[in-house]
Formats: sequence, C-alpha cells, structure tokens
Amino acid sequence: MSDKKDMEAKSMYDRALEAIEKNLVKKSAGGLTYIAEWRGGILDHKMGHLACFSGGMIALGGQHAAEEQKQHYMDLAAEITRTCHESYVRSDSKLGPEAFRFDSGTEAVATRLSDRYYILRPEVVESYLYMWRLTHDPKYRQWGWEVVEALEKYCRVEAGFSGIRDVYTTNPSHDNMQQSFFLAETLKYLYLLFCEDDVLSLEDWVFNTEAHPLPVNHTDSVLRMNVQ
Repeated sequence: MSDKKDMEAKSMYDRALEAIEKNLVKKSAGGLTYIAEWRGGILDHKMGHLACFSGGMIALGGQHAAEEQKQHYMDLAAEITRTCHESYVRSDSKLGPEAFRFDSGTEAVATRLSDRYYILRPEVVESYLYMWRLTHDPKYRQWGWEVVEALEKYCRVEAGFSGIRDVYTTNPSHDNMQQSFFLAETLKYLYLLFCEDDVLSLEDWVFNTEAHPLPVNHTDSVLRMNVQ
C-alpha cells in the first residue's frame, strides 16, 4: 500500500524469508520443494494448505529483490506452487487436503485421516493467480481451471458449495458448510486468474490476507508528475 516506500516492512519480510529458507524449505526425494513446520524444536515434514499462499508471496516479493536474487525467488516460488498443485492432482477428487506429508516414502499426500478434508480453501489458487500475473505461463490458468471443474463436480450442492471430508474419494461426504472465505478469496482469485491484468492490477492494488483489495498510495508519484 505504501508504493514500495515502507522499508521497515521490506526489511522484516527479507529477514523472515531468509529464516524460512534456511530452516524450513526442503526438497523431497522426488524433487518437490516444500515448506516444513517447526514444532517444539523438531522439524515436521508436513506442509499445510494454508502455507500454499507462499508461492505467490515469494514471487511477488522477488519482484523487488536485488537483481541477482530475482530469478532465485521466482524459481523457488514456482517450485512451491508446483508442489501445492501436486497435492491436488494426487487426490482422487483433484482437490487438495488440509495438509500433506513428506515422510516414509510419501510425497504431497495426506497420510492422516484428520488431514484429508478440503474446506474450499483459497491458498493454492492464490498462488496460481500471482504466478500467472508475473509469468503468463499458461499452465497456471490450466491448473486453475482444473480446480474450477473439481469444485463443480465434488463441492457444488443445491444451496451453493460445500467442503468435503475426504479428497481421496470420488464419492465424498459434504460437511454442509460454505466458508466465508470461499466467496471472499477462492472465487475472487479464480475470477481474476482469467481476467485481463488491468482488472485490479497488482501495480495499483494490494490484497490483504483475506483478499480484500487495498489501493496503493501513488500520491508521491502524482505529485512528481504535477511538478514536472
């Protein structure tokens, strides 16, 4: 929102990402890059759906990194986004579980019953949107369309959309809840994924954690133009 002027926030972000890369970013035997969880001093080789926004975050942050670091961050963002996509395509419903693991020969799959549900979460399609806007690689729109088709097939109910209790079945049980973030985030990101880039342009808008668009303050730029 500060039009890239809040250097304190930039410094905090850079330090946090450095620590994440150093301590949490791992690569599986099968070549999938993921962000593990740190629990009580022990590294848990599990990535939550909630962490899948990080692909888009890292790609967006990489646009403002030092020139020699930009490609590194774009590559890391693409790898993490691919991993989250794999958690979807490795399920029978083509929707992702609440969390997926990388241990005992398992990769990008939920191994515990308590992690197999999908409650219409937005984080994966959020990263698809940012990766599309920043690279225009058509695979991100293709992946987004696969999510649309899976939502229609497995989550559509008479009164709207419902979460499902197990993504690893093609005959899922619905939880009969349409979370508020499904409208505020999931559908918004999917809609924008297929819009032109000037619809809520990333140059003029910042999405907060609940996908509410907040305007970038271009006041200084306008003043400079007026002075000229």
